Parts: sequence; structure tokens; C-alpha cells
Amino acid sequence: MSSVASVHSLWTVAAGAPGKIPGPHIEYAQLSPTLIVLGAAVIGVVIEAFVPRRARYHSQLLLSLVTLAAAFAAVIGLAAGGFGSSKAHIAAMGAIAVDGPALFLQGTILLVSLIAVFTFAERRLDPAAHGKRVDSFAAQPAAVPGGPAEQAAVKAGFTTTEVFPIALFAIGGMLIFPAANDLLTLFVALEVFSLPLYILCALARRQRLLSQESAVKYFLLGAFSSAFLLFGVALLYGYAGTVTYAGIAEVISDGAKQIDPALAGTMGNDALLLIGAALVLMGLLFKVGAVPFHMWTPDVYQGAPTPVTGFMAAATKVAAFGALLRLLYVVLPGMRWDWRPVLWGVAIITMLGGAIIAITQTDIKRLLAYSSIAHAGFILAGVIATSEDGISSVLFYLGAYSFVTLGAFAVVTLVRDAGGEATQLSKWAGLGRRSPLVAAVFAVFLLAFAGIPLTSGFAGKFAVFKAAAQSGAGWLVVVGVISSAIAAFFYIRVIVLMFFNEPKAEGPTVAVPSPLTTTAIAIGVAATLVLGLAPQYFLDLAGQAGVFVR
Repeated sequence: MSSVASVHSLWTVAAGAPGKIPGPHIEYAQLSPTLIVLGAAVIGVVIEAFVPRRARYHSQLLLSLVTLAAAFAAVIGLAAGGFGSSKAHIAAMGAIAVDGPALFLQGTILLVSLIAVFTFAERRLDPAAHGKRVDSFAAQPAAVPGGPAEQAAVKAGFTTTEVFPIALFAIGGMLIFPAANDLLTLFVALEVFSLPLYILCALARRQRLLSQESAVKYFLLGAFSSAFLLFGVALLYGYAGTVTYAGIAEVISDGAKQIDPALAGTMGNDALLLIGAALVLMGLLFKVGAVPFHMWTPDVYQGAPTPVTGFMAAATKVAAFGALLRLLYVVLPGMRWDWRPVLWGVAIITMLGGAIIAITQTDIKRLLAYSSIAHAGFILAGVIATSEDGISSVLFYLGAYSFVTLGAFAVVTLVRDAGGEATQLSKWAGLGRRSPLVAAVFAVFLLAFAGIPLTSGFAGKFAVFKAAAQSGAGWLVVVGVISSAIAAFFYIRVIVLMFFNEPKAEGPTVAVPSPLTTTAIAIGVAATLVLGLAPQYFLDLAGQAGVFVR
């Protein structure tokens, strides 16, 4: 009876004090990078609805580039204003963290996305269809592949300009993901960036059925991983009575002191904590592409339009590792002895699995997919370090890796035959004699993936392995070095194929790109060499950004 009376008194108090519901306090200036991107995505949808078809391409491209540049400028402004260090705090009623790692990762995602938009907008690689320039995306994605509706759309010269606002929605979700400071915001951000990616994967102009198959696989496996994550969130809420990172961390460290007496009977159950943490971790490891949650990666990388593959491979990894770092270092530092052995095992099978299976691949996009799986293992070695050096080394590696990946996939779009992109490795034989510049640029990216000195890959690997060794994970570093040696074999095999094999008479041609793709590749090469030859400034920058606000 007493509980009914108390509820009734709450109703009467609420009814007797109209207008007293407190409004949320949102720091709009500190959330400006995300708000700019999501606002522009909505404007992009309006452009699709109201702007004439012939003007949409230039409108959307200009909007996307200006938006991403403005959002990046906002991140720089926040960092310069001290929000990455002395003024770091929790914004938006405890939902979003504004701190060094969040700003560093958001800046990386925005730069990578800006370059990816150049590759999305490329319209000179395919021969013109019916006198109209075409891009990598289906003329009418909703039409049956090869059906009369699609043929009519191709004949009319349609281009799929909605990819730009869809990509902006994905980028908006990615910006929130590593900065999320409670589990519900984390889940919402995951869905906001995953759903647009499922759509983008299905839009390839060539090989439509393979593209749609890859999108369905990604969607189904992504739905499984989201379900695991959400179930984990529910269990952690059952354990701690809160979904905020700080609240869960307090209950883990202080136990009974932090538990609400009314909920003491159900809260604080260690089984809920262990199972919940494991399920949330599984959801994040899926996005990272770590073994054994990697099954989607090769199929999706192969089937998706190559500009989308490059964007996903670079930006999604940055966002997912950012979220993983925050979860482990802010929510679960008190469980270090529980999750470190598990991540040891995941890192070892990821490094070895990615490197060994890559040797057997005959498709360049699948080879790069398994390469990205191996790199996820190398980055996990830095995560396992559980030190400030570990955080800064992971931030640096993510920045370096994302530019190399984007550049490599941009080069893949250039090598073509009658069926579109020539992704079969056998067709790349003798490419160095046909187009020495393109082959040399791709060789630079492959050497960076292999971690050869004077490239960004070496500086990144050295940083994560050093942090892991200093934290007592010496054996993990040994496995990492062995995996790197195995991986170097297949990277160098591709270089040998390009430069030392005779070109085939029916081999592919190298398309001459527009300034858009040329710029994307040039930035990738410049970042690879600068971060390899003079990494110290960027390592220091990552070091300054390596402290989470709690």
C-alpha cells in the first residue's frame, strides 16, 4: 500500500507544479563536429528530394566536402580550446565524452572521410555510358540487377547521388561511437553508422548480385552482433543499475558501497558483469573484424563498391577501436585480470589467422581484407598494454593505417578490364611495366602494410609492440613479429608479381583518374611517408590525446 501511496503523491506533486520539468543541458558548441555532419546529412536528403537531377551531383559533392572540412575545423577548435586536455569533461547530460582520445579519433575519421568522398565522386574510370559519365554506384539500386528498369536508368545516365548523404549519416554515427559515455548512446551510435554502411555495400554498378549478397551477409551478421551488444548492455544494467560508464566502473571498484539498497537483492551479481562485459566486447570485436568475429570481412570487402570498401576499412576501424578502448579503460579497468587473457587469445589468433589465410587469396580485395584482420590483431596488442603509451600507440596506428588503407583501395579502382575492376591477382602481373607510377604507389602502400622501415606502418607497429612489451606482454610481441613476417611474404609477392612478371597480352589497363582520385592517392602516399620518416610530432600529439576523462 505504501508504494501505491508514494506513486500517487508523485503524480499529485507533478500535477501541482506545471512547467517544472527540467530541460536537458546540451553543450552544443562542444558537440558541433557531430551536429554539423548530421545536419548536413539531413540537408543532403532535402537536396535529393527538391534539386533537379542534373544539379544534384555537384550540390552533394560540394555540401559533403564543405561539411567535413567545417567539422574538422570544429575539432581543431575544440582541441585548441583545451577540451582535449585541461577542459576535458562529460557533455550532453553524461552521454558524450569530450576528451583527448575522442577529439583525436573524430579528427582522424573526418580527414579519412573527406578523402573517401573524393573516391565516391570519381566519374572518369568507367567508359561513358550513352554519352554520360558514370561512377562506381548502381544507376538505380532499387531495380532488379540487369532488368529493364536498370537498363533504362543506365540509358538515361542516372547517377546515385544519395550515396553522399548516406555516407554523412554513417560518419555522424562514427563520430559519436568513440565518444559515447553510456551504453545506450554507444548502441544508438552503432546503429546510426551501421545501417547506412549496409546500404552502401549493396550499390555497386558492376557485379550487382555479388554486391547485394555482401550487403545481406553484412546486415545479417551485423544484426547478430548488435543483438549480442544490446543483450550485454541489459546485463550490465542489471549488474550496476546504471548504463553510464562512470556508474558501472564505480560499482565494479567499490561493490556494495555504490549499490542502491532498494536494488541490493538483484544488483552486484558478478555473473551478470562477466557475461554482460563479454557480450558487449563481442559486439565491438565484430566491428573491429577480429577473429573469430571476422567472417563478414572478406565477403563484404570483395562485394562492396571499392570506394565504399576503402571508406569502411579505414573509418569503421578507427571508430570501433575508439569505442573498445573507452569501454576497457573507463568502464572495465577494475576487471583487467579478467579481460586481458581473453584479448591475448583474440589478438594472437587474429594476427596469425589474418596473415596465414591472406597467403591463399587470389583476389586483391580479399587479400586486403585478411590484411586488415591481421592489422586488427596488431592494434589489439596496443590495447592490451593497459597504459597511457598503449592508448597513444593505438591512436597513432589507427591514424597511420587509415590513410594507407584508403590509398590502397583508391589504387585498386584504377586497374580495369572489360568487366570493370580487375581484382584477380593474376591480372596484376606485369603492371609495373604497363604503368610504373601506379605500381610504384601501390608498392609503397604494401610496404607500409608490411611494416617496412621509413613507412608509417613501421612507426605504428613499433609503437604498439613497444607499449605491449613494456606492459609485460613480451610473448604477444613475439607472435606479432612472426605474423608480420608471414604478412610481409604476401605483400612482397604482389610487388614481385607487378614488377618482375611479364605482362599478359589480354591484361588490364590502368584508367586515368580525375583530380579527385589522384588527390586521394597523393594524400595517402604523403601521409604514409611523412608518418614514416618523421613520426615524432604525431606520436607526441597522440600521447597528449591519450588520457580518457572519467
